[in-house]
Amino acid sequence: MKQIIVPLFLVICTISCMQPKQSSETSYSNKGKTLPSSKLSPETLWMLGRIGNVSVSPNKETILYTVTYTNIEEDKSYTDIYTYSIENELKTQITNSKTNEFAVTWRPDGKMINYLSAESGSVQLWEIDANGHNKKQLTNIEKGISNYMYSPDIAHLAYTADVKIKEDIHDRYPDLPHANAIIEDDIMYRHWDTWEDTNYSHVFIAPVNGIITSGTDLMQDEPHDTPLKPFGGIEQIAWSPNSKHLVYCCKKLSGKSYAFSTNADIYQYSLDKKTTQNLTKGMMGYDLNPVFSPNGKYLAWESMERNGYESDKNRLFILDMETGKKKDYSKGFDNNASHLSWSPESDKIWFISNYQGTNEIYNLALSYGSINKTTEGVHNYYSVTTAKNQLVATKGSMMHPTEIYLVNPENGSDKEISFENKEMLAQLEMGKVESRWITTSDNKKMQTWVIYPPNFDPSKKYPALLYCQGGPQSTVSQFWSLRWNFQLMAANDYIIVAPNRRGLPGFGQEWNEQISGDYGGQNMKDYFSAIDALAKEPFVDENKLGAIGASYGGFSVYWIAGNHNKRFKALVSHCGIFNFEQMYSTTEEMFFVNWDLKGSYWDKNNKIAQRSYANSPHKFVGNWDTPILVIHGEKDFRIPYTQGMGAFNTAIMRGIPARFLCFPEENHWVLSPQNGILWHREFFRWLDEYLK
Repeated sequence: MKQIIVPLFLVICTISCMQPKQSSETSYSNKGKTLPSSKLSPETLWMLGRIGNVSVSPNKETILYTVTYTNIEEDKSYTDIYTYSIENELKTQITNSKTNEFAVTWRPDGKMINYLSAESGSVQLWEIDANGHNKKQLTNIEKGISNYMYSPDIAHLAYTADVKIKEDIHDRYPDLPHANAIIEDDIMYRHWDTWEDTNYSHVFIAPVNGIITSGTDLMQDEPHDTPLKPFGGIEQIAWSPNSKHLVYCCKKLSGKSYAFSTNADIYQYSLDKKTTQNLTKGMMGYDLNPVFSPNGKYLAWESMERNGYESDKNRLFILDMETGKKKDYSKGFDNNASHLSWSPESDKIWFISNYQGTNEIYNLALSYGSINKTTEGVHNYYSVTTAKNQLVATKGSMMHPTEIYLVNPENGSDKEISFENKEMLAQLEMGKVESRWITTSDNKKMQTWVIYPPNFDPSKKYPALLYCQGGPQSTVSQFWSLRWNFQLMAANDYIIVAPNRRGLPGFGQEWNEQISGDYGGQNMKDYFSAIDALAKEPFVDENKLGAIGASYGGFSVYWIAGNHNKRFKALVSHCGIFNFEQMYSTTEEMFFVNWDLKGSYWDKNNKIAQRSYANSPHKFVGNWDTPILVIHGEKDFRIPYTQGMGAFNTAIMRGIPARFLCFPEENHWVLSPQNGILWHREFFRWLDEYLK
């Protein structure tokens, strides 16, 4: 990993950085703490600072960002605002209170910093100057807001807020105020981790004139959400540079149609005409994350072609606002494009794409229509934007949590400037991360990450863990995770084998798409190719192998349990699919299972679908013979927790050692700090029992 650390920067920061403001209720930070051990632990993992909300001031001179620290004892995280002067190399802490600030941005004129806070009782928009003074509440919207964006001329504010569209049981039966039930006549009545509650997120526009208490609903009476649930944010809304138009993303479908479709479009609202136009009508996949060019001539966005396919190629589309012509500028580019950012001159777009296991910065030059890779290394870039004569980006790796970097746009060299975790990382010993290319059963080359324990001794034998990736189409890249953290596993004296098996992006569309309709097929053989290759190494104990994974990786572990021919001595499955037929009938976003399994289980004439269902893990439980830890969250509606119960119950009934770790308040992930630490304690307790 390329890092250029300038000693002068460290001197200036040490002497000149503004001290946190004192108040009766201060925030919480672990920065600079002495760690109890050089060995990475679950507790240490949660102590590290987390960078977020990175943006550059309108004059391109100052970086704005947040840092979040976790108080494990309180089971709570605290977030504060920071700025960094690029010219002076000066870091300044702007806030220091127990009231967390989030969704932090510059006001378009750069004179104030905006953020959301629940300080007044509900989430509202606030502002503060760049010195941390003159804090002021700007909105007082009933029930609060969830996203916001000023128009470039600061004359209007766009925001999103929940609106009740449908009647609930108390509207229907007012004489039963204590009744608690949900009545539905169509599917898609729950999503990710929440039940349908008759409310929808709408986008509003309000003139900026004193405290804003209401705005114009651009989606009046529509039973649709902007941004898209469950993960959409302000990136799905954009103002035109002349402040005359607002574009937003929405999937204007309901019920069964919504559940089976990914057809999200980009809509443009005219402030003058009070009309809305669908800019991507006829484009049937996801069309998301619009970004206007600074000169207002173009609109760029991320577009998928096929309806119902959530892992289709993410194309870079551009609309000429004058002619109305749309063009796919990534036609010859065989990977995804995301996190689009225009150059100040509107002649180039910077974006992030995965390439063979790492996330790199790319650029598209409009005049030539050519895409070029700017960076290269063992790392993940997560965002990119422009400053004066350079780029500002966030970057992390398997050895390093995300920090902020300045990147040379010509040669891709970078320089870290945030150093939020420098002191604590200096106290930790990290294991070596190695990239290998392994030959698969069909004679292809597969990139595989191998992570070694700190102070690795090749004369010893170590237990090894096969990591099975989720997604199912999500690259095993250089990520730093609070749960699936390979350095933490390595610190517990395991060698980790993490293959980029079939069905993962970053290796071309053919490699990425092979998995659809082939669950339990070639990608499972890829897993075996990876672990078999490493098991031959003299430093790996072939009699102490484990397989671990979550989501699709959890399914992989269940499938492996019935097909591994005694390779493994311990298994861990988190939120995995155990029974395909049950999954098809109980998940929420139907397009996912419908596309990847190639249809319903009752369609006996669909041979591809029937092949998928024949590979359901529950079909192979007669071969199970390996101790298994099953983990699930009760609020996981993507893969319902009954899938985990089915796997665990089956193992126990068959006399196989098993353990069920269930989190009643967690969803598909584990988000609570103490639950996260408990997760790791049980994870290693189980593996150590059978592999050490």
